[in-house]
Amino acid sequence: MSELTKMKVAGARDALRAGEVTSVELTEACLSAIEEAGALNAYVHKTPESALEQARAADARIKAGDAPAMCGIPMGIKDLFCTRGVASQAASRILEGFRPEYESTVTGQLFDAGAVMLGKLNMDEFAMGSSNETSTYGNAVNPWRRGNDDAQLTPGGSSGGSAAAVAADLCLAATGTDTGGSIRQPAAFTGITGIKPTYGRCSRWGIVAFASSLDQAGPMTKDVRDAAIVLQAMCGHDPKDSTSADLPVPDFEAMLTGDIRGKTIGIPKEYRLDGMPDEIEQLWADGTAMLKDAGAKIVDISLPHAKYALPTYYVVAPAEASSNLARYDGVRYGYRAKLEQGDGITEMYEKTRAEGFGHEVQRRVMIGTYVLSAGFYDAYYNKARKVRTLIKRDFEEAFAAGVEAILTPATPSAAFGLGEVTDEDPVQMYLNDVFTVTVNLAGLPGIAVPAGVDRTGLPLGLQLIGRPWEEGDLLNTAYALEQAAGFVAKPEKWW
Repeated sequence: MSELTKMKVAGARDALRAGEVTSVELTEACLSAIEEAGALNAYVHKTPESALEQARAADARIKAGDAPAMCGIPMGIKDLFCTRGVASQAASRILEGFRPEYESTVTGQLFDAGAVMLGKLNMDEFAMGSSNETSTYGNAVNPWRRGNDDAQLTPGGSSGGSAAAVAADLCLAATGTDTGGSIRQPAAFTGITGIKPTYGRCSRWGIVAFASSLDQAGPMTKDVRDAAIVLQAMCGHDPKDSTSADLPVPDFEAMLTGDIRGKTIGIPKEYRLDGMPDEIEQLWADGTAMLKDAGAKIVDISLPHAKYALPTYYVVAPAEASSNLARYDGVRYGYRAKLEQGDGITEMYEKTRAEGFGHEVQRRVMIGTYVLSAGFYDAYYNKARKVRTLIKRDFEEAFAAGVEAILTPATPSAAFGLGEVTDEDPVQMYLNDVFTVTVNLAGLPGIAVPAGVDRTGLPLGLQLIGRPWEEGDLLNTAYALEQAAGFVAKPEKWW
């Protein structure tokens, strides 16, 4: 049975339509794999009954000949997506007991297309983190290990549960969200593919907000073809989201020709950081050579304001978070602290937030409130907004000069051990986003593709950044890179 969980979305779709397997069989195989994988702590709310119900409905649709590509495909859903009647906590204690009476647009579209939800996946609290260590459910664990070392590694964050579940074959695909790299970094750490589409391509309605001008949903899958199939089902205009783009969604899978002859790929010199590990440098050089061999034209480019991206991001994102998280007050839903006699509304707010939010969330809310405060608004937040505009302009100028995609490393290292980057120096953790945050600040599509392994056998990923709204073209370039890299390594089962 476990062989079924190793299937990819494209293969499962074809097998389902050919009658070689049923959605119920696929779903049961995934559910039993999930039960065996408790050590990974990837799933935090399991939904086996409703999964089998959805699977039976999908089988009936397939039999009737009315089957979209996602029909019958078992998926995991990140705990940031509101799912009707199912706990949706954003991995935070403050949303304890919250079961929405509505469905997020993205999950609604997936379910309309016949996808099966196996359960909700672990993540960093409110998507704030790069290692899945800030979750109220405890750490998610990477299925990969360094050689024979049995130290537990991070699957990355914030979509750590999604990455671990896809890499360990606990689902055929998963949803993730990306505010500063939260799809691409975990994908690179676990040897899978993850794409963040252009800002506005996927609806944000019903996804718990972190930083509204940066958040974007996307798929995490076993390869590029699967990413194209799942992304197409997730995209589309949504009148309930004012930032959702009213643009047609192309057939992304049909655009995967693997032919990138004549394409211009930019290599930004600012991404060559001091102290970058030799293995990352080598991987980047190898990826560049692969694209060149596939017929692409390689050009050096400059993104002069990229060096300001991390500080800009860590002003803008906390500022938006502090506004968005003000709604969690213990009044209407979620956790409420126990009050003592004489406590009023102010004490209820203070105690609820002190007990309900974890340290990292508290830290970012305080930073955000500080940079938005009267005396510092111009010095920090306004300045960061101006720098963000310059970062976006750098990309626009590169694209205007004929560059069609940009190749960079996805992460500054392979997966690190849980607890290795301590809470005492949060900036060390923030540096994990150094290659990814520019893409969110500029609202561009970006994809992480596994391209090699480090000396201890851990996967390493490369990032491709595309032009706005040209996910199909970006996926095709990623497809060419994936085929040239030939990455097929899987973690050895220890859980």
